[in-house]
Amino acid sequence: MSYISLASDAIEWSAIRSSGPGGQNVNKVATAIELRFDIARSTLPQALKDKLLASQDRRLNSKGCLVIKAQRFRSQERNREDALERLNSLIAQAATPTKQRVATRPGRTQKEKRMQEKKKNAGKKANRGPVRSDPD
Repeated sequence: MSYISLASDAIEWSAIRSSGPGGQNVNKVATAIELRFDIARSTLPQALKDKLLASQDRRLNSKGCLVIKAQRFRSQERNREDALERLNSLIAQAATPTKQRVATRPGRTQKEKRMQEKKKNAGKKANRGPVRSDPD
């Protein structure tokens, strides 16, 4: 697997308050991390940029920015690491080539084509019978 380095100017961090239960810690401390990754400004190869921008991911906004919110952990550092890991896995997933589907069954048109060919051959062989002359 090849490693892709990301330019720090393409990533923007911001600390925000987490949602959900947690009491005073959630209400007072901004431990959640919002990572914004500008795909256009990144140093990724153009093919990878295009693939990321074409994806139907709900975290991708209209400006071509990928927004990842990490709030799983209680500390800001762990949430920062989590957001970066999720970004890396998303890029790695986009970098893997999609496998081409191998057809396992003939399609409907192939079946119809085969049946037409069989009827044609059957008609050809039916005409090979002995020649009859009718004296009537």
